[in-house]
Amino acid sequence: MLSLAHASHALATPFRISRGVRTSAEVVVATIGRDGFTGRGESMPYARYGETVDSVIAQAGLLSSAITGGLDRRGLRELLSPGAARNALDCALWDLEARQQGLPVQSLLGQPGALPPLACAQTVSLDAPERMAAAARALAHLDLVKIKVDASDPAAQIRAVRDVLPAARLIVDPNESWSFDLLRAMQPVLAEARVDLVEQPLPAGEDDALLGFEPVARLCADESCHTADDLARLRGRYQVVNIKLDKTGGLTGALELLDAARAQGFGIMVGCMISSSLSIAPAWHVARHAEFIDLDGPLWLKDDHPGGVAMVDGLLQPPSPGLWGGGTRAKDAHAA
Repeated sequence: MLSLAHASHALATPFRISRGVRTSAEVVVATIGRDGFTGRGESMPYARYGETVDSVIAQAGLLSSAITGGLDRRGLRELLSPGAARNALDCALWDLEARQQGLPVQSLLGQPGALPPLACAQTVSLDAPERMAAAARALAHLDLVKIKVDASDPAAQIRAVRDVLPAARLIVDPNESWSFDLLRAMQPVLAEARVDLVEQPLPAGEDDALLGFEPVARLCADESCHTADDLARLRGRYQVVNIKLDKTGGLTGALELLDAARAQGFGIMVGCMISSSLSIAPAWHVARHAEFIDLDGPLWLKDDHPGGVAMVDGLLQPPSPGLWGGGTRAKDAHAA
């Protein structure tokens, strides 16, 4: 049995990046039932990749008969391309397997024990520099902060945050809004602000401009890196890759990308879309191996799932095992 549903989560405050403003998270939840057990997975359809809630539900729904017939994760990868639809189904299959076997996902992956808390970034969204500074002051307890910028005045945006957070490690994310000339001109500012990482400064497809460029802060491929197949063309251009389950098509693809990227010498960042803790729980199994962790999506919501993630003393605490992947054996655990 497969059911697919649209869920809407209002944000506590607007989330602004160079491409626009978001006030809610519109997600797709897949539920797969077999032998009295159910597993769930959540994905975030992303317009940047031509996805909508309706298109993702339609794409995933094409596999309803195959799911009912016992389709597993390997078969799913053969039938569906990476993206939000495959992510929802892949994560639901992981959750289902954990419940059927009565083992948490970390045990299925050979890493038993409780999930660790994570030193996770929180994001200062794009705004006027003075409002970005005010938002940053509330994050003074964190070791890692991410700054959304655009091409209008990124130096002022970065300096506004650095001035109020003198000790934090900083990630700067232009979301493809910079030109190569602007990136080059920003090098003294990035050095002055002691920025650790610049995430996807150029539009995906313009990566060749980075070949041979020696940045003062490492460059991270986000929109340019979806799956392990992308790594070959990123070498010599980026030093870090951002793994997101909505791009890889689920936890299965994310783990494959993690292994391949580490083997090829890339640093690892694990990110997310604005989403609920049901999306973040599977990403934990990749993020525990990452240098940069950006899983603050649920912290933007007015209301998350009960037992969702929480930031405590600067560390992101894992969600309740009962939410996803905990191996709870109670049949129909999600029915309520």
